[in-house]
Amino acid sequence: MSRSLSLALAAAVLAATVSSAGAQKLGIGRIATPQEVAAWDIDVRPDGQGLPPGKGTVAQGEEIFLEKCAACHGDFGEGRDRWPVLSGGHGTLTADRPDKTIGSFWPYASTVFDYVRRAMPFGDAQSLEPDQLYAVTAYLLHLNEVIKDPNFELSEKNFTTIKMPNAPAFFDDDREISEKAFWKKSVCMKNCLPEQKIIGRASVIDVTPDSKSGPRVD
Repeated sequence: MSRSLSLALAAAVLAATVSSAGAQKLGIGRIATPQEVAAWDIDVRPDGQGLPPGKGTVAQGEEIFLEKCAACHGDFGEGRDRWPVLSGGHGTLTADRPDKTIGSFWPYASTVFDYVRRAMPFGDAQSLEPDQLYAVTAYLLHLNEVIKDPNFELSEKNFTTIKMPNAPAFFDDDREISEKAFWKKSVCMKNCLPEQKIIGRASVIDVTPDSKSGPRVD
């Protein structure tokens, strides 16, 4: 039997097997209950879809943050040890080492709410009630000067009024337009680049150790 015929036969057998398996129930698993689906379906979109009913003030959020979050992130979101910095960084995005914090980089306030709701506090994720989530989010936005009033009450009703400072810097992928001038119908297969000049080799500039001086790896 030729190799091509063998491959064709194997493909036919595999297709028949998959088709047969798809036509009958395998008896594995069960349908998720509405409660189980609801437990996973907690994402929040920038347009506010997915926000639960609730409310919380900046002042209330500060109390919760100091109790449950400050041990890692610092009292003012400055970060401790190697834990993430949550505030500051304004005007640093064009620097060699930008500080991408909530206020300096994140485009949507919903990202703050969604992440805290889903993954925080560390080691006790999804333990915060909706009112606590709104309060902590309000406090984090206050630390980043997005919310100025310490008495501001954040809720699902006014959430979408929050505008993040760096939101205008995000845009849809426009490579089909911005890079179209670089596209070519004919692909270069040879002599595509001018002759390159080698100015140094790794072994010469002591980047690559030889077998005698190199470290031993067991």
